[in-house]
Amino acid sequence: MGAFIRKMAPVAGLLVLAPFVGEYLLGNISVRELAALPFLVPMYGAGALLIREVVRRAGFGWPAVLLLGAAYGVIEAGLADQSMFNPAFEGHDFQSVTPVPALGISALHSMAFIVGHAVWSTTLPIALVEHLTPGRRRTPWLGPVGLVVTALAYLGGLWIIFKELHDSSGFLATPAQLTGAAVVAALLVVAAFLTRRPGPRGAGGWVPKAWLAGAGGFVLSGAFVAVPESWAGVWIGVALLGLAAVVVSRLARSPRWTHGRHIALVGGVLLTYAWLGFVLTWLVQPDDQVRWWGNAGFALAAVALLTWCGRVQRKPSADSGQVQRG
Repeated sequence: MGAFIRKMAPVAGLLVLAPFVGEYLLGNISVRELAALPFLVPMYGAGALLIREVVRRAGFGWPAVLLLGAAYGVIEAGLADQSMFNPAFEGHDFQSVTPVPALGISALHSMAFIVGHAVWSTTLPIALVEHLTPGRRRTPWLGPVGLVVTALAYLGGLWIIFKELHDSSGFLATPAQLTGAAVVAALLVVAAFLTRRPGPRGAGGWVPKAWLAGAGGFVLSGAFVAVPESWAGVWIGVALLGLAAVVVSRLARSPRWTHGRHIALVGGVLLTYAWLGFVLTWLVQPDDQVRWWGNAGFALAAVALLTWCGRVQRKPSADSGQVQRG
């Protein structure tokens, strides 16, 4: 029994951490609705776990994780909850900002939905749980049956979210919008499998210390989530994404880019959602003291998780000084 628990611990951790980061730490869901967490596990948790298992089994790297995470974001925002197309999603007028009438979307909010899921709902939870299981960072966590169950759970989770929101709002995107979202998601999946598998490191070069990598991730991701709600904000966001892709890919090719620096970068980006949760509470329910305390509790949980990661990093392990390239 003990061996089974140790074997399944990273699976359970990722199943819970994905919806925790993607919704609760973000502040999109209040602590008052903590009981809803199990209903988010099938879509968020199983989706992140499925991405992780597919990428590790195929031997790809982090670019593939991010691209599959973006596909996940398109599927959730375009097909499941349809927040990308719904002009009155949960009472928000998303499409009043940077509208693209031909597609029925907001350019800014569509980018935010997709990047938010690609980075915070999938990639960061995968990186954190893998860090906490150093002996199994690159090996599959599930067998064939577990993989099938995870895929079915993910599909079931998508259906639960779709059915609940459709029944409550009555909104349904047009066939053209649904088809377009499905095609974009499929193209992102194809792109993920066209990325290069991790190979030999390049020549050495300057890399930041771990604390600077974390601070850089915190500042860059914070700038991204704080762009103005305008077309200028869209282009600033695109530029920040391009800058992050260039810088991180260059650093990852260096033999001096250690796993400690990698997880510090992940931690800095994670903490952006910690402060953003307070901002969302201030915007939507500033008088709800319980929600404020919930934000504080979730932020402390994120700090505790990163502290745990730091302790794991200081323990010797077979790959403690390396991080998968890509």
